[in-house]
Amino acid sequence: MGNRVAREDFEWVYTDQPHADRRKEILAKYPEIKTLMGPDQRLKWIVCMMVAIQFVAFYLVKDLDWKWVLFWTYAFGSCINHSMTLAIHEISHNTAFGNNKAMWNRYFAMFANLPVGLPYSASFKRYHLDHHRYLGGDGIDVDIPTEFEGWFFCTRLRKFVWIILQPLFYAIRPLCINPKPITQLELTNVAFQITFDILLCWLWGAKPVVYMLAGSMLGMGLHPISGHFIAEHYMFLKGHETYSYYGSLNLLTFNVGYHNEHHDFPSIPGRRLPMVRKIAAEYYDDLPQYTSWVKVLYDFIMDDTLSPYSRIKRNVHRK
Repeated sequence: MGNRVAREDFEWVYTDQPHADRRKEILAKYPEIKTLMGPDQRLKWIVCMMVAIQFVAFYLVKDLDWKWVLFWTYAFGSCINHSMTLAIHEISHNTAFGNNKAMWNRYFAMFANLPVGLPYSASFKRYHLDHHRYLGGDGIDVDIPTEFEGWFFCTRLRKFVWIILQPLFYAIRPLCINPKPITQLELTNVAFQITFDILLCWLWGAKPVVYMLAGSMLGMGLHPISGHFIAEHYMFLKGHETYSYYGSLNLLTFNVGYHNEHHDFPSIPGRRLPMVRKIAAEYYDDLPQYTSWVKVLYDFIMDDTLSPYSRIKRNVHRK
């Protein structure tokens, strides 16, 4: 468990990300893919159902023994809350109400944020667009680990701890890498969330609040679904910076596993990404892909060639 990884720096490249060129090539060959763009009319109803399920869960756990609160937090609440964060990811691309109703999407994301417990939907939107536009961009893409993460989490045991602490690092990275002025939408997000958290505690006590917050932290840490954090962009194979996953957990995660397809066509809702792969199969079938996020986590920890440094980085200029 004490073996150090071989990498001492990120994988620096001097080429543009592959997604823009592949998008142009695919659209030239298959223009019908444009018909897949636009809002997903089912998304808003699925999100409302998920929020309602968590509200029912808040009520049900309020009288349970603590051991059962913790059990259901990991077994159920963590799955729903992680899935909800990926619903917020979908909404950040305006796939709930469309580009013509951008503010509707922003406030709907705040609604979806409520059972997660931590106000982040407004900030996520701002930084996630940078991730797509400047993938791997030094000092811009906050999905890239910090130098400290790459330097310190360099053994199997430390990588294991790093995965547990993923939510913490995703929260502090923007402040270290690319801090931005706070916006009115972010303040509104915070106000809505804090008000909701206080009301939940006042109505039903501390157990639903623990279920909510711990579920979010556990679901984005050492959890099968959190394998997507590693699977999406960590360089398991030299020269490849985005990977797709085609396993069953896509059913819980709005097809976020179709990640090459998503970066090629970020305006296409997750529900339609399998159609992109089907139409343009020759562009995706031969790309590196995964069938298990659990195996991704295991391999990342146990493979001494992999670490937080295993990311492609590039110098980019803001457009």
